[in-house]
Amino acid sequence: MRRRVMSMLVGVTLAASTLLSAGPASAHSAGPASADTPPPEFGNDWHDPVTAAPPIEKPHTKSCEVTVAEAQFKDFTPYKGDYAPPGKCGKGDWGKVVLRLDGKVKGRQYDRLGYLRIGGVEVFRTSTPEPSVDGITWSVEKDVTRYRETLSRYQQVEMLIGNVVNETYTGIIDVKATLTFYEPEEHTTKQAPPDRVLPLGDATTVTTPRNSERIVAEVYATGSGGGCEEYWYLTVPDAAPYSCTADDGPYREVQVTVDGQLAGIATPFPTVWTGGWSNPFLWYVIPGPRAFDIKPIEYDLTPFAGLLNDGRPHQVEVAVAGRPEATTGWHTPTNILVWQDEKSERVTGKLTGHRAGELANKATYTPGSPEQEHRLDTRGSHRLSVSGYVDTSHGRVETTVTRALGNTSVHRWTEGESTDALESTWTDRETVTTNGRAVHTDRTYTMDGTTTLGAGDRLRTEIALGDRTETVTSHDGRRTRRSVADDRYEGDATYTANVPREDRHAVGTSRERYRVYGDGPCHDRTLATVQGTLTEDRLRC
Repeated sequence: MRRRVMSMLVGVTLAASTLLSAGPASAHSAGPASADTPPPEFGNDWHDPVTAAPPIEKPHTKSCEVTVAEAQFKDFTPYKGDYAPPGKCGKGDWGKVVLRLDGKVKGRQYDRLGYLRIGGVEVFRTSTPEPSVDGITWSVEKDVTRYRETLSRYQQVEMLIGNVVNETYTGIIDVKATLTFYEPEEHTTKQAPPDRVLPLGDATTVTTPRNSERIVAEVYATGSGGGCEEYWYLTVPDAAPYSCTADDGPYREVQVTVDGQLAGIATPFPTVWTGGWSNPFLWYVIPGPRAFDIKPIEYDLTPFAGLLNDGRPHQVEVAVAGRPEATTGWHTPTNILVWQDEKSERVTGKLTGHRAGELANKATYTPGSPEQEHRLDTRGSHRLSVSGYVDTSHGRVETTVTRALGNTSVHRWTEGESTDALESTWTDRETVTTNGRAVHTDRTYTMDGTTTLGAGDRLRTEIALGDRTETVTSHDGRRTRRSVADDRYEGDATYTANVPREDRHAVGTSRERYRVYGDGPCHDRTLATVQGTLTEDRLRC
């Protein structure tokens, strides 16, 4: 019988068909103190999930807390409720708003995905950790100040973490979501949040205010659902003998169009969920980058503002290039963020430049044999540049957005997929220039992993993940600010597959180092685990 590691990859992670941070999020441990000596193998309990991400900075001003949702998720029934803004701490002009999710689950359960929507606006999306028999708790915080306008009014709330509970999968996901509102500080130079937040919804049309001077789309794009698109970076062309195929191989790109014209391109983040790569023992304590912080992709659509500001509905659509037709598994909820010119009733403008390069995607398959590995080499790239202007009450504002994407990967596997390995790098370089001010953002994502099913069904996964973003701001060619966020994860775990939980004899180590440095606050935290015990928690800043 052929052993298919990829089939196990798809089976181990049963993610919900619908999903549950823009700004950093962090998960904090609420578990017992770490043991001095780790156990020889994983037991029935382990340290509560924790990440090395920096905590949310909070102002030292008066605050008020509001509970948004409190529910137990046993199936695919969404929680629905009402939201009312706080009567104190300001009336919509809050300096900061922080969302916090507190969760607990015990027993046996897969990782699940979910969302939180307020007034139809997707404000939060995350995945859940897999529990121990004795149970775990975790928390995630997210800066949601950008949704301040939505939160200033009474709204309907919908939250869902799709789940399956039966005799085998017993974990009921118990969560509470709260918002903390902070009064504004006396002196701040931070950019004001958007004046309007428009959820795109199922209609894919949007009518922006006629005095919009800046427009940004944010897309919470995730490949998920338990099928092959959950592991899109491992798919191969149909001609290759592998469990998951896609016509054009593993290259994926999230595109935004305005009235059918390409308006934005981006690389999706290759999220590894907490049951990923056939090996949940890797992620029990330290999740992979962004697993609890599903950040939206942002697209600056300001060059299209002159077109969008005519008072008519316009078609704004999101598509995933490279996804096989008729294949489910991608979710792309979208919000349109709008900054208005309060001194103008109408802001006019024009799209002045549009250059879209040809999407290059080459996947070269080299056949293997019983003695030789199969191999797929992939190279993909795409470039887009758009320019436009708006005439505002404070003068003409010209904006140019350029974005260049790239992906190189080498995928190797043996007959029967008893060994499955991927080494891949994704780049997403973007520059937004506005009247001499340029913001250059350089994103690099890396994945280097190998899963092997050996003698006695001992399954081992070794993996390294990287998530690095460098942002440089300049005025008239002179650099004024630089910041870097660099999140690195490494893990190595082994267990006996195809046996009851108590017979797996699992061992594993994991490590994460998250650094933030440059012209601003410093953060440098390292976490390490052995057999589910937190053995290191070091702050260097």
